[in-house]
Amino acid sequence: MMVAADGLGIYVVESKGGAIACMMLSLLCLGTWPALMALLERRGRLPQHTYLDYSITNFLAAIFFAFVFGEIGGSTPEAPTFITQLTQIQDNWPSVLFAMAGGVGLSIGNLATQYALAFVGLSVTEVTAASITVVIGTTVNYFLDNRLNRAELLFSGVGCFLVAVCLGSAVHSSNSADIEAKLGKVSGDCKTVNQEVHQRLFAAEEEVVMENAKEGTAAFLIALEGTRSIKVFGKSMVVGLGITFFSGLSFSLFSPLFNLATNDQWHTLKQGVPKLIVYTAFFYFSLSCFVIAVALNVRFLYKPLLGSPRSSFGGYLNDWNGRGWALLAGLVCGFGNGLQFMGGQAAGYAASDAVQALPLVSTFWGIYLFGEYKRSSPRTYALLVGMLAMFAVAVGLLMASARERETQFT
Repeated sequence: MMVAADGLGIYVVESKGGAIACMMLSLLCLGTWPALMALLERRGRLPQHTYLDYSITNFLAAIFFAFVFGEIGGSTPEAPTFITQLTQIQDNWPSVLFAMAGGVGLSIGNLATQYALAFVGLSVTEVTAASITVVIGTTVNYFLDNRLNRAELLFSGVGCFLVAVCLGSAVHSSNSADIEAKLGKVSGDCKTVNQEVHQRLFAAEEEVVMENAKEGTAAFLIALEGTRSIKVFGKSMVVGLGITFFSGLSFSLFSPLFNLATNDQWHTLKQGVPKLIVYTAFFYFSLSCFVIAVALNVRFLYKPLLGSPRSSFGGYLNDWNGRGWALLAGLVCGFGNGLQFMGGQAAGYAASDAVQALPLVSTFWGIYLFGEYKRSSPRTYALLVGMLAMFAVAVGLLMASARERETQFT
């Protein structure tokens, strides 16, 4: 459970049960926000507009955590509150830099994910990015946490993630074959689409009403291409897979860097300087995430990526279509990250990487909201069930590997 530790004043998670509760809630949040982003892209909202809105509420979530949980009780020299630590940046700046570097990694990873969702799809994007994060990030966190977690359970979980990735690749291959069969001459990876086929498809598109097209049919896929903001027909999926791998590499860095910011395993702080409390680190982490997101996406308004339509800052301010969903996505992601870090501080950041089983949630939303794998072959369905089952085993093993961290602030 969450408690204010005696004499410490700040709100911390001390028990294994409380840490697991945080991770489960984080898993739900972090598996939901990509679905909201994908929903808006499919409805035609520009990714630059969506990400700018998302960034605002994502940062506001960090401010909420800092002022609500980081200011409960009084400040002590051993465990200063959030406001107190803001005034001590001349002493704790090495940890601040670690936190901000983690925020840069997360911001770039999330930005890349937004584009990968359009090219690769919700389920495959999340499975691939999560697997890279677990294999790299969890291994680094295990050693940073001085082997806090049970190795036999932790690395068994990592192995299950790798098996799930293989199954996910098989799901994607099987589903691509199903799509190829539906669209006839259009190949699953869109490499062999010729101009004649494009004209046939897009001529048909004008006669297709999205709401009346059955999910999973060729008519639905063609209609979807007409409404979305990032066009994918005729483009190689190598681009999408490359973006997905890049996002996974970015994600794999932010958790270890946050770990260093809050636990100072490399002893960068002078003796007697308190370590950053999780809420202060989360604030700096989210601040850099916000700054990078705004800087990049304002540039992308005028110089868009991957053939997205050009916009302007005025166009962004006047675009209220779907803004509520974008703001909700940022809030959900912000709370998911905060809960993950709170759980990781108590049970070890390697165990908190169990939230990388978020494809379980994302796949549910992909099937429920977008009709992914609708009217696919029995082989695709069997592989999909296997992938989800392996992810469920993986998250269970990572959570079971958790041990309670001894709370130390200096």
